[in-house]
Amino acid sequence: MNLFRALGLTLLFLLATLSSSGAGEADLRGIIAKFAAAKGFSETGAVVHDLAATGDPAVERPLAALADGNLYVRKIDSLVFVGKEGGERVELFDPLSGEPSGEAAKDDIIKIKVNNTLRRTIRDALGTLTLGAKDPAVRLAAADTMFKTPDAANIEPLDAAIANETVASVKTLLEQARAASILSSDRPDADKLAAIALIGARGDRDAVSLLTSAEANASGAVKEAATAAIANINSTLALWDAGQNIWYGISLGSVLLLAAIGLAITFGVMGVINMAHGEMVMLGAYTTFVVQQVIRTSFPGLFDWSLVIALPLAFLVAGLVGLAIERGVIRFLYGRPLETLLATWGVSLILQQAVRSIFGPTNQEVGNPSWMSGSFDVGQLAITWNRLWILVFALSVFAVLLYVMKRTPWGLQMRAVTANRRMAASMGIRTPWVDALTFALGSGIAGIAGVALSQIDNVSPNLGRGYIIDSFMVVVFGGVGNLWGTLVGAFSLGVVNKFLEPYAGAVLGKIVVLVLIILFIQKRPRGLFALKGRAVEA
Repeated sequence: MNLFRALGLTLLFLLATLSSSGAGEADLRGIIAKFAAAKGFSETGAVVHDLAATGDPAVERPLAALADGNLYVRKIDSLVFVGKEGGERVELFDPLSGEPSGEAAKDDIIKIKVNNTLRRTIRDALGTLTLGAKDPAVRLAAADTMFKTPDAANIEPLDAAIANETVASVKTLLEQARAASILSSDRPDADKLAAIALIGARGDRDAVSLLTSAEANASGAVKEAATAAIANINSTLALWDAGQNIWYGISLGSVLLLAAIGLAITFGVMGVINMAHGEMVMLGAYTTFVVQQVIRTSFPGLFDWSLVIALPLAFLVAGLVGLAIERGVIRFLYGRPLETLLATWGVSLILQQAVRSIFGPTNQEVGNPSWMSGSFDVGQLAITWNRLWILVFALSVFAVLLYVMKRTPWGLQMRAVTANRRMAASMGIRTPWVDALTFALGSGIAGIAGVALSQIDNVSPNLGRGYIIDSFMVVVFGGVGNLWGTLVGAFSLGVVNKFLEPYAGAVLGKIVVLVLIILFIQKRPRGLFALKGRAVEA
């Protein structure tokens, strides 16, 4: 039975590929009309074969509707429609174009019946159509489906498709799908050994799953070959898994860099332990939410630009709040680190409660623009676009900030105040305003960090709380006030965290990292990159 079905499908595929333009619409409608006169499943199956033999993609609609039990014959004129039931009425649609064709009472139409055998025939016919589709992406998707759901009946159609395929990537996947189907067939062991070699060369997790199933049902040389191929693939995948962990660590490091880089400035230049830094991140995330809400209601066409619009606004909002905190609270507490810690902790609680009162305690929806959605693969590495863009954004912010610190008069003044506050003041630098603007800059950078974090984390009043401790660890580990130390510290801690998590868990992994940092600080109290300045001299 399978042999005859496979031969029939092969013939259908050859007919489809030999037909350059497919059947005309009138011919297709004539074949579809045969469903009205078909008696029994065998005659219906013959009509299915006739439709598939045309090679016209338009027949996918009526065949799919038939497989789902949604193909009807109207009694009054024996016309065939795709139907959608709704109560006692059925909406009718043209089987080729899909255009609405009115509706009918259930008593006025007859549903064309199908069974499992006929559904398999339809599935194979649709597979044959997609294998012969003009679009390579459609053929590639069909080959991938056949690889993941192997069937001995697919071998002959795949042979025909391989012979006619001109795109190398599609042909490779077709050959792999054929090898998968051979493993599920009763072909000789020599064919199966060749198939195992081909699937083993693919080297991904789908190949492991397929070979594991074949190993369980095989014996002798075939079983040994499958076992060896699985072992080889797993050893290769272990290397890819290590690479995936490194990517996850770099991704986490970019997030930590964004969250910590503003803190590195305020902590390094001003010596202020700002426990409200996380709330600056939160304000940036909520600014993004507000911008997207305005765009959704008034300018929906600008949604893909929402993050670009939110960036300067988030910097401005967080920077102004930071300036107000410095002028209103912190400037009275310089030289008293414990008081600044307690005061900024109180400010953080006030900001959290203010956001709860305005926006509510629940998470807010912040959408991903199209250019930050989805993912792509590099070998066996899965890379999401949002994480990649956040990495690029974090490095861009770092580069701009480094330029400001090293190449601008304001950066020179900040470095002068860091090195020696009294000498800087004696040279005419207004150190109180340097402090104020530095705190505003650090807060503004935290705000734009919130824009990025809104794309990968829940936007809630507690958003900043999850990053404040990690930010301090990054700053202390890298060296207080040193931007390069912050960069190296963020990526180092990110990678170490991701390698520890599979063994120790997320919480215990953070505890281990904290212990390691404490031990490191015992040996290097100034961190990786020591910065000479006021804090060191004190």
